[in-house]
Amino acid sequence: MLSTLLTAASLLLVPTLAVFADEAWNVDYHFALLGAPKEETSFFHQPNPSSRASLIYTLSEQHALGAVNPRDGSLVWRQLLSSDGIAYRNSFLRAGEGQDVVISGVGHEVAAWSAADGRLVWSLSTEGPLEDVEILELSDGKETAGAKDAIALSSGANPTVQRIDGASGAVKWQFIIDGSDAPYQLSASSTQIFAILIHKTILGYVKLRVVVLDRVTGHKVDEYSLSSENELSTTENIVSVGANSASPMIAWTDSLYTTLKVNVVGMKSMQSFDIASHDDSPIEHVKVHAPYHVNSLSHFLVHYQTATSHWADVFHINLKNGKVEKAYSLPKLAGRGAFSTSTSDANVYFTRVTRDEITTVSSASHGVLGRWPLNTFGVVAGIGEQVEPIHAASEVSVKGDTVSAIRTTILLSTGDWVMLRDGKGIWNRPEMLASTMVVTFALPADAAALVQQLEVEAHSNPVAAYAHRVQRHLADLQRLPSIIVSLPQQIVKGFLGTSADDLTASDTFGFRQVIVCATREGRLVALDAGSPDKIVWNVNVADLQPGQSWEPYLASRIAGVVEVSSRAGAGIQYNATNGQPLAERLPVVPEGPQVPSSQVVLYTVHDGTLEASYNRTPAWAFTPMHGERLIDMVPRPVNDPVASIGKVLGDRRVLYKYLDSNIALLVTAQDSMGTANIYVLSTVSGAIIYSNVHTGVDLTIPIASIMSENWFAYSFTNEASDEASKGHQLVVGELFESLVPDDRGMMGATTNFSGMQTATEPFVLTQTYQIPEVISKLAVTRTRQGITSRQLLAVLPDSNGIVGIPYGAVDPRRPVNRDPTKDEQAEGLVRYTAVLEFDPKWFLNHQREIVGVKNVFTSPALIESTSLVFAYGLDIFGTRLSPSFSFDILGKDFNKLQMLATVAALAVATFIVAPLVMRKQVDQRWRFL
Repeated sequence: MLSTLLTAASLLLVPTLAVFADEAWNVDYHFALLGAPKEETSFFHQPNPSSRASLIYTLSEQHALGAVNPRDGSLVWRQLLSSDGIAYRNSFLRAGEGQDVVISGVGHEVAAWSAADGRLVWSLSTEGPLEDVEILELSDGKETAGAKDAIALSSGANPTVQRIDGASGAVKWQFIIDGSDAPYQLSASSTQIFAILIHKTILGYVKLRVVVLDRVTGHKVDEYSLSSENELSTTENIVSVGANSASPMIAWTDSLYTTLKVNVVGMKSMQSFDIASHDDSPIEHVKVHAPYHVNSLSHFLVHYQTATSHWADVFHINLKNGKVEKAYSLPKLAGRGAFSTSTSDANVYFTRVTRDEITTVSSASHGVLGRWPLNTFGVVAGIGEQVEPIHAASEVSVKGDTVSAIRTTILLSTGDWVMLRDGKGIWNRPEMLASTMVVTFALPADAAALVQQLEVEAHSNPVAAYAHRVQRHLADLQRLPSIIVSLPQQIVKGFLGTSADDLTASDTFGFRQVIVCATREGRLVALDAGSPDKIVWNVNVADLQPGQSWEPYLASRIAGVVEVSSRAGAGIQYNATNGQPLAERLPVVPEGPQVPSSQVVLYTVHDGTLEASYNRTPAWAFTPMHGERLIDMVPRPVNDPVASIGKVLGDRRVLYKYLDSNIALLVTAQDSMGTANIYVLSTVSGAIIYSNVHTGVDLTIPIASIMSENWFAYSFTNEASDEASKGHQLVVGELFESLVPDDRGMMGATTNFSGMQTATEPFVLTQTYQIPEVISKLAVTRTRQGITSRQLLAVLPDSNGIVGIPYGAVDPRRPVNRDPTKDEQAEGLVRYTAVLEFDPKWFLNHQREIVGVKNVFTSPALIESTSLVFAYGLDIFGTRLSPSFSFDILGKDFNKLQMLATVAALAVATFIVAPLVMRKQVDQRWRFL
């Protein structure tokens, strides 16, 4: 009998090892993002010169290069040009007219990419940081047939101008700029290349120096300076340096924005224009918009922006004498405005985007060629917040003397990147989520109320709990009419097995928690974990000025409420359901670099020393050895429930866990020796309860670490040596009170325990595993009571994925050099192998590529079996995990219709058989009489 049951159980276990097909692509979600697009690196371009179909190309603030389909906003391809986290000051993206490649420049790297599929064509490294990259549009007969050459300007010890072959990426010539002037930008004409340099005068002003180079040989032809030192106090007042327009020019203003000066590149004269003031608000920003095509009209637009309004002037350049004339002005309108430039043949068109409408005018005349009203941008914003356009890129379709159609991409003040076709919204990409800094989970108000009621009942005596439940059910009767109306729909969804994913019903399982993200731009963005395809609310909480930053801290200590605090100002509470601010103020996070902390202890880093304080009172300090630096510190989470104080062995004996809520894992490094030091500290006394040292560590690769319950894990990369090749290691350690079953060691006789006087150290079992690739971040699943098995979540940057490693696969108690005994097999232990291969079924992202993940955050659902996972960075990814399977909820494969049919059949059979049985019993009684 026992063997039969074991065989049946083994047959049931086989299918549970695979990923459920109905959960993949259903319970998980993914936002493939690029980040906030930059104005100067966002444009429409035709990847195939023989086709009129175009894509939208952008190089974002996060240095992500990509192409977006203008029809639906889907990502065609993308390349992350800076994966090391360095924010370069300059980045460039250029596309030659009629070319099937786009050329990027970030840091020290110039690269050409196939415009159709993003394949790398060639790349070139420069000695110094790039200051500008341009394309030589006009042919001089020296370029490869079908390809247009590029020019690059780099700074550093030897500022250099290089001409790069457009087909191979080879350097044709380079010119080293002499002197101490700083390279600024490049410009080109049909015969010459102009390098614009910045010269600082003794009085602190800025003077423009122009070096003229021959396009073919790269030799210096001429050099001159523009007398701009009286107006230019900083390079921020240089509003434009035209590159590939029909008549390149340089434009700048004085510090008060009262005068605009324009110089046609190649001429040594300048022309001045007074900037009219339309209201009392000072001008905050001046931007020049000019076409990038050499065969277009030499017209440009100057955009003026104040705090309350904006307007523009259009100028024409006479190609014969280089004279600049003001052609006409566009009227002042309230609010912020965005302008974009489009070309059709030689004609130039300027598109204006405001709060209320989109208009297009010709550069030759001020007459409006197209007007489209805007009712809404179709995005979520804070209550009373006015959504403003930041910058735009447009593509126009011209028929006769009118613009018949227009497509415009707009970056809004909310962080959304939207596409409008003839004034109507087509798609919206939430690119503000690519700058997420911290996140937290919060229950909606209705679910939070239910949780509070259940908590009251759980902590009451049986009589009071029963009375409270009756009162709660009587209060629920008020919703009876709405429940009756929706009952047929709920029954149908119950038959189909979709009731668990019903977003209109109450959140009984806790799957629809609110995910609140704090972005780098000072906004809070909320997503619904059950319906992540739309933004729940989006509010601006930090009024950051240009150049300012903030370091937010998010928490949800009260159900239904999100707490936000920052070093930038006092914190405040927000309603998790609608984002409305609450009145209660929160404390400000103190100044200084910090590491994650619990509610009791605050950790700060001062002069390389880790300091802990209780209620602003110093408690202890950890000072690294000379040459040792702190890398990371991970305390045990505050909300880390433990279901059992011991591990039940196969023979029913118990190994007692070392459970201390005040411990943390500290990682340090010594760069000179190439060593990584691991410490487990008591956060109450600062005592070291465990330490380990690893030599030959590649410290240029991140060391990921995690602490949970009574175990810790960390990952690092070994340098190549004569004995071994370069490899990646995952170390898992578990802390016990004693290694003897049913024995608590010296803790067994202790009645009271104080963290300030640690008398005993834990017994630590560790095991090391060779893993196939580097891990950049570690996290662990969390459930409500801690009964469910844990999964170790690892971010894999090389394969753009996340794996969920079952704890049993890395358990330090796996037997070494022998097969497990029957008792160990009953625990689920298997023989230790030094190499841990990542099972394809462990990948949470399935076939998706999750790029640029910086952190993974987990939260328990209301049911014990499920943990919610949210990964953020450049991409956003979320899913639901059940490490011990869904033992407390019916799966979609449960046939409810068959169950009801069986019950109904049994009821009918009982109804039919009951009289027969009764008659038989009566007959039997008569026989005995």
